[in-house]
Amino acid sequence: MDKKRVLFLCTGNSARSQMAEGFVRQFLGHRWIARSAGTAPAGYVHPMAIQVMAELGIDISTHRSKAVSEFRDADFDLAITVCDHAAKTCPLWLGRGQVVHVGFPDPAQATGTEGERLAIFRQVRDDIRHKVFCYLDRVAD
Repeated sequence: MDKKRVLFLCTGNSARSQMAEGFVRQFLGHRWIARSAGTAPAGYVHPMAIQVMAELGIDISTHRSKAVSEFRDADFDLAITVCDHAAKTCPLWLGRGQVVHVGFPDPAQATGTEGERLAIFRQVRDDIRHKVFCYLDRVAD
């Protein structure tokens, strides 16, 4: 069986799309090839995204923030926008594949103590895991 290909799109490609890519690579890699990119890449993967994924045994520390233009000629079955801004600017995605939106709040915008910010990153991480898995499970066949 050929693997399906999914691209997670966000604005900065520093947290949400990186976590989604990490989850799919770790748990659904037998069925999906996952990549992520940003419409305006931040140039780094957020340290708290790396930390909360490591808590689940998923290492995204070697990921890098990438521009959507790197994938312009790639074929994807799905392009999933994970933030509202990327969904609005999704006409930038001119590649092949169906575009869908599964949005999440930006944990990088969280304020408060380190513990409060980590709690928000964990909540977004857990929401991404649940919603992305459910969606990809429905469209896998």
